Amino acid sequence: MDAPHAPHAPHATFKRRLLKWYRNQARDLPWRLTRDPYRVIVSEFMLQQTQVSRVEQYYPRFLARYPTLEALSRAPASAVREAWDGLGYYRRAENLHRLARVVVDEHRGTIPADPATLVTLPGVGAYTAGAVASFAYERREAAVDTNVARVLRRVFFKGVKREEGRGKSTNRTKEIWALAETLLPRKGRTVWEFNQALMDLGATVCIARKPKCQMCPVQSACRTGKQR
Repeated sequence: MDAPHAPHAPHATFKRRLLKWYRNQARDLPWRLTRDPYRVIVSEFMLQQTQVSRVEQYYPRFLARYPTLEALSRAPASAVREAWDGLGYYRRAENLHRLARVVVDEHRGTIPADPATLVTLPGVGAYTAGAVASFAYERREAAVDTNVARVLRRVFFKGVKREEGRGKSTNRTKEIWALAETLLPRKGRTVWEFNQALMDLGATVCIARKPKCQMCPVQSACRTGKQR
């Protein structure tokens, strides 16, 4: 059975090199300029199954129309869908609209910081809950999306073969989340950078097909990269 590196593995080296790379190469994305939970959660809903370049176009337009959670909660459903037009996967717009109303009605208009509460909101899963807690509130929480899972699997587990069978896949997902939590820095601001760095690495270097191992800042600490 594949297993992650033992406790003596170079976790510290991986984190140090990843953070150094991110501080020099981070993508300039508008939602990284805010800690407003509403603006963060709008970006997370938009980024689900949509390319970053496309979201960059729609994000400011949507916020210009609905600048606050309260404004979104008061809007008619048809108007919210219209504002979302072109992004696709309209269930996301419906869930975001429902979320705004739930937060206003049940949380006094404040998006919760606790992931356990966040996952009870419409359209919010484990990843989005961790992302909002980390990116809006700088809490020490993991945020494992597809890109992050791929990076951690390649760096700390043997090989990159797709898991076979539902049970194996579930177990590996749990292992990757546990590993992500273990790797988190201690300080919230650094956790914010670390989670963003993992996402950038997975989106630009450790991509699904033909990963760019030769330009990867953590290749020397990667179990898969060393083999290339």
